[in-house]
Amino acid sequence: MNIKDAKKQISNAMKAYFAKDKNGEYIIPIDKQRPVFLMGPPGIGKTAIMEQVASEMGVGLLSYSMTHHTRQSALGLPFIEHKNYKGMECDISEYTMSEIISAVYDMMEDTGIEEGILFLDEINCVSETLAPIMLQFLQYKVFGRHRVPEGWIVVTAGNPPEYNNSVREFDIVTWDRLKRIDVEPDFDVWKEYAYNTGIHPAIITYLEIKKADFYSIETTVDGKSFVTARGWDDLSQIIRVYELQNIEVDEDLIRQYLQNKKIAKSFANYFDLFKKYQSDYQVDTILDGKAANEIKERAKAARFDERLSLVGLILDALIGEIKSTVNRKAVIKQIHSVLAKYKVSLAETDKSPSELLSEFSAEKQRTLESGRKSGSMSREDIAVTKEVISAIDELAAAITGETNSAKAFSAVKKEFNKLVKNLKKLTENTGRKLDNTFIFAEEVFPGGQEILILMTEITANYYSARFISENGSKEYFKHNDELMFYERQTEIISEIEQLEL
Repeated sequence: MNIKDAKKQISNAMKAYFAKDKNGEYIIPIDKQRPVFLMGPPGIGKTAIMEQVASEMGVGLLSYSMTHHTRQSALGLPFIEHKNYKGMECDISEYTMSEIISAVYDMMEDTGIEEGILFLDEINCVSETLAPIMLQFLQYKVFGRHRVPEGWIVVTAGNPPEYNNSVREFDIVTWDRLKRIDVEPDFDVWKEYAYNTGIHPAIITYLEIKKADFYSIETTVDGKSFVTARGWDDLSQIIRVYELQNIEVDEDLIRQYLQNKKIAKSFANYFDLFKKYQSDYQVDTILDGKAANEIKERAKAARFDERLSLVGLILDALIGEIKSTVNRKAVIKQIHSVLAKYKVSLAETDKSPSELLSEFSAEKQRTLESGRKSGSMSREDIAVTKEVISAIDELAAAITGETNSAKAFSAVKKEFNKLVKNLKKLTENTGRKLDNTFIFAEEVFPGGQEILILMTEITANYYSARFISENGSKEYFKHNDELMFYERQTEIISEIEQLEL
């Protein structure tokens, strides 16, 4: 199955394992919770989907690669304990707590999060001396005498033997204790992730043209030659930073991430062409509805691969604007929630209004630190929370020295209303850019596949679908007669929001 279907299977398993009865006991006891085993080629996104699942469920995530673990680190170091059994004195060997188990307890103590996922990667590469201990662990969640605490679910992963020389084949006894999920690379599924996470548009449009280059592992006379989803993801991040720093992106850099000479060279050539399109087409003017006639005429006459690159540039810029607006609304929503609690607390405390508001900021800061340590917050959640903290601190600074609660809240409300007004302007501007995108496409690509691509990607993207569901878009709905894709996406958003509640 593809990585998206695998994520759904894992999420469903986690919901079942975390489910409790009316007495607060886990319905499936810990020894009956089969660990999930993700089997798939390297760089396909196995670790990434575990981060997403933990973040979406609001539980902790602790990840370990098992390749470096020894019997001692997994089981614990032996020590001699003196015992008395019915008058008989004797010394016996016991074990200290496993590094892995102790790390779970440390996270629980540091973050206050009681439930989580223990993710053990490359579990089929453990040493021969550790293999029997792993069998016991997979069934009973125990290393030595110490068990994974209740509320912590075990998920494992590994590569098929053809990709890793260190792989040890599991026997039937081991497989019979695992919930196995086989994962295969799928560009169309990865593309949805790519748009949502901001993968560089040059990569997305290149792979639209050459899908066979998305994932490739070959054996040549010079050794292994490969390109993985992880390689494209990491390459995207370094390209983004190089562009910010005005550092040239060349073939030598690309080959460090795409370890297939032919594909690396092909993408390097395409990237140079893509940068030229980026300079020539001035996408900002398109979104602002001010594209020059020469830009429109060039787009009309362009070959399909150039038009596809232009669509990628437009989508990247547009989704970036929409994502920023959606996240800004999330910030305002959280600030409003804090101020509602602040208003009630003002009447119940002797603290100064500024001091009290600073305490709410400190509470958000603790939530942020806990989420970071536990892995229960996504990068987007962290960014939004940091903006909320900054805004609350600014509001607190604005009322420093004010002792009258009513006046202080009035001043805070006034500043908050300014934030709301700015959000409204931002939303209206983003909506115009969305409409201008379709107006440009109608004029330049009448009846072409480019409009279908725009519709498909805007509908599939979480941020744009959410923005449209909340604010509408006349031009979007004009091109979406049946509304089937849009309605399904809004259903998904509704489901996610219910999970968040």
